[in-house]
Amino acid sequence: MNITESLLHALKAHGAHEIFGIPGDFALPYFRIIEESGILPLYTLSHEPGVGFAADASARYHGTLGVAAVTYGAGALNMVNAVASAFAEKSPLVILSGGPGKNDARSGLLLHHQAKTLDSQFQIYREITCDQVRLDDAARAPADIARVLANCRRHSRPVYIELPRDMVSTPCATTPTTEPAGPDPDALAACVDEILGRLAAATAPVLMVGVEVRRFGLEAKAAELARRLALPVVTSFMGRGLLAAANAPLMGTYLGIAGAPDVTTAVESSDGLFLLGVIISDTNFGVSDKKIDLRKTIQALDRRVTMGYHTYDAIGLESLVDALLARTVPSDRHFDVKKQDYPFDLPDDDAPLMPLDIATAVNDLMRDKGRMPIASDIGDCLFTAMDMANTELVAPGYYATMGFGVPAGIGLQAASGERTLILVGDGAFQMTGWELGNCRRFGFDPIVIVFNNQSWEMLRTFQPQSGFNDLDDWHFAEMAPAMGGEGVRVSTRRELKHALAEAHATRGKFRLIEVMLPRGALSPTLARFVTGLRRLTANPG
Repeated sequence: MNITESLLHALKAHGAHEIFGIPGDFALPYFRIIEESGILPLYTLSHEPGVGFAADASARYHGTLGVAAVTYGAGALNMVNAVASAFAEKSPLVILSGGPGKNDARSGLLLHHQAKTLDSQFQIYREITCDQVRLDDAARAPADIARVLANCRRHSRPVYIELPRDMVSTPCATTPTTEPAGPDPDALAACVDEILGRLAAATAPVLMVGVEVRRFGLEAKAAELARRLALPVVTSFMGRGLLAAANAPLMGTYLGIAGAPDVTTAVESSDGLFLLGVIISDTNFGVSDKKIDLRKTIQALDRRVTMGYHTYDAIGLESLVDALLARTVPSDRHFDVKKQDYPFDLPDDDAPLMPLDIATAVNDLMRDKGRMPIASDIGDCLFTAMDMANTELVAPGYYATMGFGVPAGIGLQAASGERTLILVGDGAFQMTGWELGNCRRFGFDPIVIVFNNQSWEMLRTFQPQSGFNDLDDWHFAEMAPAMGGEGVRVSTRRELKHALAEAHATRGKFRLIEVMLPRGALSPTLARFVTGLRRLTANPG
């Protein structure tokens, strides 16, 4: 066994299901081993940002490692934004990069793809990964690989592994598996006592679930905990799509001013708000109508639990949820929560399309044909998704990078084996929409809805006077056949209904539906978000 094979087997043992990548001269030696060994399937895309987004979506779906493989310099540095997004949103992404050989520095020449120094790339990735290693010592490599992959899972954040090009075939022992150390049992017991005491004393407790619940595979357990404690449940904005298949008393998604009033009231008036795996960010809490005093909440995130001024360190979410379940019993209490209402039954007429019509058409499709996992880009397509019935959803809700949607949808279909629905704006499609050209090689057939208003419309809502938000009309549907798919442009509700039905009935190639929207047309959720944000900004007190 060589270093690369030891690494690949370790990735698989830690839960990786596939690799997304783009080769390059520094990466060719280890790409050859990936392909010939068949230990993990390899999907090559067209541009490194797409590789990062696809691998990120795979990690989010599986709740285990996603893997992105690139070359040194021009490859890895081209993927920095996608990795930064995974770091911010706590996605366990493994970056494999080819690297200079051990003797390359001795030539006295600058090496192609080198930035400032041969170590520049390694140092850059220190900022956006939780652990890093260069596999330049075969004897030490198994322990280094085990440590880095364990940290990737433990912290649910990206890690960086560099493979010097002259080391990839060096004989190497098998990478050992490591069992994570559990929390201090006394500290865990005291933490659970305090949480249960606070929830019991609260008159209106609420459980909010966030991204870590998915990252650590805890959705079923979180739903069971909510049932036992008789807690109404909401998701954070970033956690949208959680508990979609779980039997939980789910009210909806908390969006503050922009959200459903009953959900907003329940969260903001709660005297026992339990934030389970929720990132404390502006997108999750920046539009709160009534300022939430986070000191009065229970926060479980980043391997710590904080209540008021009291913090329990080194307590992971898995251990906490298991301990809470061990201390509670199934309850006979039944209570009803008002679940979010979603729009259905799009009229079959020639009225011009608005964003809410897209949500309604998708709801009708999923009601009649079954749910599909969704990958959404940032912008009004994501806010429109808030009016779609709860289903699997991956989106850059906090880091908010454009270009995520299409490659993430490809990664989601590779990971799930299910046909995916991709929501993307025309601006983001211009960035990474061309990755659809890879679908034919791998047999992927997502349905892609492009929100085309010939504008960076979400940016225009904040600065309407700027002309640079205008985009040209690229006629995306006409480009689909050249990329191996089929496309149609629609501008009425009747056309959209027909296009979605036809797309769902046709398998084997991607179907692109280009929805023409007027500039200034916003989803109701985004309109409320913008209005609320302006109000809060004007009156910060």
